[in-house]
Amino acid sequence: MRLTALSAVLTAALAATASLPAWAEAPKVVVSIKPIHSLVASVMHGVGEPTLLVRGGASPHSYTMKPSDAKALSAADLVVWVGPELEGFLEKPLQANAPKATRLTLMDLKSLTLLQAREGGAWEPHDHGHEHHDHDHKGHDHKDHDDDDHEELNSHIWLDPANARAIVTATADALAAKDPADAETYRTNAARTLQALDTLDAELKATLAPLKDKPFVVFHDAYQYFEARYDLSAVGSITVSPDRRPSAKRLSAIRAKIAGLNAACVFSEPQFEPTLVRTVVEGTTAKTGVLDPEGADLPEGEALYPTLMRNLAASLRGCLGA
Repeated sequence: MRLTALSAVLTAALAATASLPAWAEAPKVVVSIKPIHSLVASVMHGVGEPTLLVRGGASPHSYTMKPSDAKALSAADLVVWVGPELEGFLEKPLQANAPKATRLTLMDLKSLTLLQAREGGAWEPHDHGHEHHDHDHKGHDHKDHDDDDHEELNSHIWLDPANARAIVTATADALAAKDPADAETYRTNAARTLQALDTLDAELKATLAPLKDKPFVVFHDAYQYFEARYDLSAVGSITVSPDRRPSAKRLSAIRAKIAGLNAACVFSEPQFEPTLVRTVVEGTTAKTGVLDPEGADLPEGEALYPTLMRNLAASLRGCLGA
């Protein structure tokens, strides 16, 4: 009878284990921002859900860590972030709260195309700074800069679908190393995502082709990868960094550029005060629009990345009159 009772207990335990969801033992993955979280979630589909740090309409440029964020980092097996160029708020917490977690720093991927950040308030059309960086971050200065200075690299890497492909592949490799049992699933998901990115890229090229020679101004230099990929004509940014107010000299240069080139549109961003945009377009014929490089108003998850990219294309077409 005792053996029968023990057998029954073991059977029940095995049944309970079998009924656990597939993601119960998945690696604990923490991701910094929504576009990257979307790509990582796509790779983890059916296995687990990554934790997002910068939620809702918050910006990584001005984000403050919460206790729940520190707790998530302390439990993480893998942290995926762009790098200190974008998420400076994460540098110290990664050391303090996640010393044993594997870090996938996307700016260090050798498969990425990285572009130099642009100087000043006004640029030449199609000045995309096409340079492959050597990925040597040693000695890179991440301190605050004056208004007319710039960081060495543009860190909004996800806005080129070719870079998104590299991010997906690197994520699948990192997850497979952490969780060999589910490696095949990660690679299958990655292949599906890469195919979807190719389809999206072709769609965006067709959508944006009519905008090739239409000059516009952006709130900050977040869109260079998108511009370079689709041959767009941004001619300046209102501010170097969205958390710092631009100088009067910069605003004057932007207004002159708008007038001189007949720029069709000046774009604000949903996280930041649009007053500056109204100031810049005053007395010009330029219209105003909104571009959202991080999906501030979109629900997090797998669908965010393609929706974000399509929304950018739709906003540009809507404001530029194509």
